[in-house]
Amino acid sequence: MVSIAVDAMGGDHAPKAEVEGAIQAAKAYKVRVVLVGRQELVEQELAKHKEWRSLPIQVVHASEQVTMNDSAARALRTKRNSSIRVAARLVHEGVTQGWVSAGNTGAVMATAKIVQGVIPGVDRPALASAIPTLKGAPSVLVDVGANVDCSAQLLAQFAVMGEAYARILLRKDAPRVALLSIGEEEHKGNDLTRNAAPLLKGLPLNFIGNVEGRDLFTGAADVIVCDGFIGNIALKVSEGMADAIRQLLHDSMKMTLKRQIGYLLSRPAYRDFRKKVDYTEYGGAPLLGVKGVCIICHGRSNGTAIKNAIRLAAEFSEAKIGRRIEEELAGWAATSETVKVG
Repeated sequence: MVSIAVDAMGGDHAPKAEVEGAIQAAKAYKVRVVLVGRQELVEQELAKHKEWRSLPIQVVHASEQVTMNDSAARALRTKRNSSIRVAARLVHEGVTQGWVSAGNTGAVMATAKIVQGVIPGVDRPALASAIPTLKGAPSVLVDVGANVDCSAQLLAQFAVMGEAYARILLRKDAPRVALLSIGEEEHKGNDLTRNAAPLLKGLPLNFIGNVEGRDLFTGAADVIVCDGFIGNIALKVSEGMADAIRQLLHDSMKMTLKRQIGYLLSRPAYRDFRKKVDYTEYGGAPLLGVKGVCIICHGRSNGTAIKNAIRLAAEFSEAKIGRRIEEELAGWAATSETVKVG
């Protein structure tokens, strides 16, 4: 049984959402969940669910909590018994195969990199997010916030890691890899995209060139690569747009009696739309390039999001994504100067 640790003190609704997600995951999947946090608070929340004692769930005490106001450096330096640090340590020590957190993103990334370590061949880990497309199957956007300043070399590594994610977890044959830019033509973009394009061409990837922002949800590419600054903005704009459209549809359909009837008739389609654009269905964003598994969730994650993040962490562990990325980076670096090893 795969074991996944959950930072029970991280999110906006902690530990309620984390406990609910852990219980849902333990019921739905073959996974053992380790809730990490202040034991008395976590157990108080667990006590609201009588069935938890019959589930593969345990609590590991962590006396400190990293807040959203803590800097990543301060959290690493001064809070050595935080729920974030203890959860990452469980992965490093082999007690669990992965961990999930909806806490301080910077602290989670820094802790994972230092405590778990980085895969050989990776200079910096990257956050990958699955996004819905018009073709039904999701695409992978990488990086969505781990690295705001990038080199062309880093984008090449992101492409390799994102391609492995799409091929192994999303089961896409020869995933189409593209650079996010301001035009499809290769000469368009900034120095970063123009320098990255020939590097990606030199890799044994199905590189299809540039795509624009409007192509994010069309399914034009299976893996879309960008620096973390652009990727995070694209992700947050997308989340805001989905929320706005969802609310506008809801309000519009309830304005008149005729629309109310239409709303009732279209509720199944509306629910399907909500599910497709709901970030909670994807759980969280995997931090690609670290040893072991680390899934970073939205701060406002509810129990459903935590449950799906645990599922995603278990799938990553079972697929041995880290080891396969390491093998592919090593193999490709042997025949190409694009991706540096070590």
